[in-house]
Amino acid sequence: MTRVKRGNVARKRRKKILKLAKGFRGCQSTNFRIANQRVMQALRNSYRDRRKRKRDFRRLWITRINAAARLHGVSYSQLIGSLKKANIQINRKMLAQLAVIDPQAFSQVVQQADQVQA
Repeated sequence: MTRVKRGNVARKRRKKILKLAKGFRGCQSTNFRIANQRVMQALRNSYRDRRKRKRDFRRLWITRINAAARLHGVSYSQLIGSLKKANIQINRKMLAQLAVIDPQAFSQVVQQADQVQA
């Protein structure tokens, strides 16, 4: 059986990993074995955190909406419940933006939701 030399394939594979490890500290960006471990860990973290980012932003929006709603004398859950009953379909991201950027518009939304509930 003939001997298989993996020169090109192995070099390409190592260069691909070292390219991904560019910017890591110390030998984590130059030593292939360590760089390979660091790259695998970084890819796992980025996969996990792409999902976590969505949760974190939703928590931030809810916190902002709750703070703004309490200035109008209602809690977050009461506000969301009254919005659903009033059939006002606005997502949490937009509600949070209104609360931060345009408090007057947010207060109008709260009043609109309260009118239907009362």
